[in-house]
Amino acid sequence: MINKIALFIATFFGSGLSPKAHGTMGSLATLPLAFILSYFFGRTGILLAAVIVFFVGVWAIFEATKNQAEKDPGKIVIDETAGQLISFILVAPALYHNLAPQTFVVYVLGFALFRLFDICKMGPVKWADTKLKNAWGVMLDDVFAGIFAAIILMLITNRIL
Repeated sequence: MINKIALFIATFFGSGLSPKAHGTMGSLATLPLAFILSYFFGRTGILLAAVIVFFVGVWAIFEATKNQAEKDPGKIVIDETAGQLISFILVAPALYHNLAPQTFVVYVLGFALFRLFDICKMGPVKWADTKLKNAWGVMLDDVFAGIFAAIILMLITNRIL
């Protein structure tokens, strides 16, 4: 039972079970959550959710993969959820109670930037992905990608909003 719950969480409610582009699907599935948290709770909501997703995700990944040789199977996308949320932390104050059309551009850019840094795996993203072969490493590479995306998104957003 615990393994099924862990797998359900690790696949971010099944979004990682997509036949192709698991990480992209996990990131896309996170966008409605990012929108709701940003709109209603601002930076506090996004930050709190990212921290919770991170620690629950580490547990879920550990449980879902503990009897497997591969520690980062494609279907595990809770790490993308944490990283995608992190990518909006710095711009969340501008998204708080804001439904202006340009805010939707911010969500699209945040998604694209996060996926870019997650796929390219530069610097600490690559280090976490290649050196930490456990649940912490699975989560941390996406945290680093989210931090990079957040910084670039903040710089771009200053010109949009």
